[in-house]
Amino acid sequence: MRLYFVHGGNRVWLSSFLETAGWPFIVPVLIVLFFIRRNSNTKTTTIYMRPRLFFATAFVGILTGLDDYLYAYGLARLPVSTSSLIIASQLGFTAFFAYLLVKQKFTPYSINAVVLLTVGAGVLALHTSSDRPKGESKKEYMLGFVMTVGAALLYGFILPLVELTYNKAKQAITYTLVLEIQMVMCLFATIFCTVGMIVNNDFKVIPREATEFGLGKTNYYTILCASALTWQCFFLGAIGVIFCASSLLSGIIIAVALPVTEVLAVVFFSEKFQAEKGVALVLSLWGFASYFYGEYKSTKKPKDINESTRQSMELPQSDYSRV
Repeated sequence: MRLYFVHGGNRVWLSSFLETAGWPFIVPVLIVLFFIRRNSNTKTTTIYMRPRLFFATAFVGILTGLDDYLYAYGLARLPVSTSSLIIASQLGFTAFFAYLLVKQKFTPYSINAVVLLTVGAGVLALHTSSDRPKGESKKEYMLGFVMTVGAALLYGFILPLVELTYNKAKQAITYTLVLEIQMVMCLFATIFCTVGMIVNNDFKVIPREATEFGLGKTNYYTILCASALTWQCFFLGAIGVIFCASSLLSGIIIAVALPVTEVLAVVFFSEKFQAEKGVALVLSLWGFASYFYGEYKSTKKPKDINESTRQSMELPQSDYSRV
């Protein structure tokens, strides 16, 4: 997405549209799954989603479309490294809303991770103008900063909302149904962004922008298509983790991409890496380590308990046999 803006692209609505425009890629997968179920002689239906779940998912999709715009606007104004560190604060919002909506249980390790990741993002606010791109006003930069924080807050609400939708669906959540939810959610998000593109006359400007693009017309359309496909994988992965585990873990995994994003931003865009970014990155990595250590402890503990219980049950039998 940043590559598009760096080389001459300036259509925010188009960029937000691409975040969910790849939803048609799901259709062939659903068709294949349908024929597999039918050939296995199992009773199946073409569409699993019931009306109640459809309307709930459509609402989440509209919120996602708004979040897409906030994120795209921020990325148009901020360096990738700064934007990604701010987005890391979505974990704090995810934890808060997960507690309110789905009664997420926390451990000292998960609380520590949320605090560190949120503080790490907050450190950037102390020196917001140190990495402002050339030719960009302080007002535009600050607006991009605020929009990105808004995107983090809204997506922190969306993830637990998806988990709540699963819990209240009143039907079995299957792999196929998750794909249907993904498709409907992205469809309505795309419709929301399409309206914005129409109002902003983006469709008329695309051919001209492609001709004037810094990397050439072919690369322009290649970047747009690659962006749409990659984002579709991201959204499917995010709601898939919620299906398999929880919205909090989904938020953690999204935040884990931070170190990779930081390195790639410096390598490919030659972005500055000031001291405050380094502090934020260290705090973020510390938060990741804290969370995953807590998960390791929680999964290991039941095994230790089961082992000690098994031994305590076996010892009396051994003594009795000797008697």
